[in-house]
Amino acid sequence: MSGERDLLVRLAEGPVSGDALARAVGQTRAAVWKRIETLREGGVRIDAQPGRGYALTAPVELLESERILARMRQAGSVSALEVAWSLDSTNSELLRRKAPAQGTAVLLAEQQTGGRGRRGRHWASPIAANLYLSVSRQFSGGLARLGGLSLVVGVAVAEALRQAGYDGVGVKWPNDLLAGGAKLGGILVEGGGEHAGPARAVIGIGLNVRMPADFAATIDQAWTDLARLGVDAPSRNVLAACLLDALLPALDLFDDEGLSPFLARYAALDVLAGRAVTVHGAQGDEHGIADGIGEDGALRVRMGQAVRRVHAGDVSVRAS
Repeated sequence: MSGERDLLVRLAEGPVSGDALARAVGQTRAAVWKRIETLREGGVRIDAQPGRGYALTAPVELLESERILARMRQAGSVSALEVAWSLDSTNSELLRRKAPAQGTAVLLAEQQTGGRGRRGRHWASPIAANLYLSVSRQFSGGLARLGGLSLVVGVAVAEALRQAGYDGVGVKWPNDLLAGGAKLGGILVEGGGEHAGPARAVIGIGLNVRMPADFAATIDQAWTDLARLGVDAPSRNVLAACLLDALLPALDLFDDEGLSPFLARYAALDVLAGRAVTVHGAQGDEHGIADGIGEDGALRVRMGQAVRRVHAGDVSVRAS
């Protein structure tokens, strides 16, 4: 167990003096102070007051694999579920491992030191604040069938969040979750395999739950988190279970039937539909009106009398 995690567990119980904290975790006061500073740098707010000692300024809930599995209806589909303290990224770690022969492997982390979004963009990953979740599984039918996978994941996550009471969550093509026009989360699909044979995919989901103010200052786009959308503080363990319960059956259905069963569900969540968009491509910027997605997952954009099909691999799209 990480030394920083040990400290958080003790701090979650209430204020504690430096001496008592050092005894509880079996370290010197100097070592404890260094770990406290590491937690602060990772976004955990910890006060230190004379006569009171160290105290968390807001409650912190740590992820626990047993609690997540106990809340899941789809736990039987999970080949393994692991919670790590700190990783470069959950996707990178699962890509280093073999995909399970059966079922789905699930990996979560309390912190990512190299969290990645689409096209290698940095993903802010403070300690024990948000959800950083990746799954690994095999798919039949080859790599060509995986083109719409990020859309399927977006549908499953958005539907789960709406069912949990977070109204207004939608999907922005090809891999973003939005609420109120601001980014709530993102999806990153990576993998490999044979063109026509078995393929493996690692699917990463980053979801803003309670973003610390210090980390929020580094984000260069409009963003939101679940704490801003709901009245009650969301439990990350319950959220992880809800997302997995929605995601795992969706992946099974996609493996069996492809994107077709998700087209109408996507349309109900599509935040770009009917909006003016700018397509940023190799030929420069082009403007049009978003018109849903095609059967292959391509974004349809009306440009004058023509309809352009835009694929995730060649452009980025931002609402005008």
